Amino acid sequence: MVFISLRAGRYIHRFWGCGNGKYLGLTPSCYFIGCDISAPLIKICADKGHEVLVADAVNLPYRTNFGDAAISIAMLHHLSTEDRRKKAIEELVRVVKKGGLVLITVWAVEQEDKSLLTKWTPLAEKYVEEWIGPGSPRVRGPSPFTLESIPETEENGSQAHAKDSNDSLTENMQQSMCLTPQNEDDVLVSKHRMSQQEYFVPWHLPYHRAEVSGASAGALANGLARKDDKKGAVVYDRYYHVFGEGELERLVSGMDNAVIVNKFYDKSNWCIILEKTL
Repeated sequence: MVFISLRAGRYIHRFWGCGNGKYLGLTPSCYFIGCDISAPLIKICADKGHEVLVADAVNLPYRTNFGDAAISIAMLHHLSTEDRRKKAIEELVRVVKKGGLVLITVWAVEQEDKSLLTKWTPLAEKYVEEWIGPGSPRVRGPSPFTLESIPETEENGSQAHAKDSNDSLTENMQQSMCLTPQNEDDVLVSKHRMSQQEYFVPWHLPYHRAEVSGASAGALANGLARKDDKKGAVVYDRYYHVFGEGELERLVSGMDNAVIVNKFYDKSNWCIILEKTL
């Protein structure tokens, strides 16, 4: 991790969404404190000797202005509303000192391997098939681009405007998210896929992993996960809001206590580094 090595010698790094501790302790001269919403994952980290705790991204249990750096790798895209994503970024900035850095990486809608999008389940499709039920007259048109815009109490919908909506959604998304096609290869992704940013992505958890426990057994029993014996894994559908170009910058544009010092695209991820100024 180049970012971590550049901060070597600093006192404290806070790692939000540390998972099983893959990146904790990479630099011996840095002191890491990790947090995650998953208690089983935190236990794995603790068993490895890491300093970790269970915490909510939008309400971190840390003192203000106390860390030299904060890191969030591939976690912000799991939050389902823009307000929560903004709040999580504000929390990361809050806990570092003035002059401290914050690194955030998220999955990009502009995937290098565009065929991946066809393997993911768009939120609208899963909502219709599993939450409303096949054959229901309450069928929605193409999904808007944010999860929070799907009203839970909507009683009626219509597919009559689906085709026109596809065109207008794509145009709106290209304007608001800067998703302008760059070359002929982008034609491989349909207009609907280009306008889609909310997905359920299959996540395979191998049987031998320590995370597979009674929780997985319960998820299987309740239909929240499925087994793939060929791959020897329990399969979960994980929610992702994939980010468009410029979206991370817009999330922080209204902050008065941090500035962007670097932004880049790396291996199908949008990345941003902030510096706290106040």
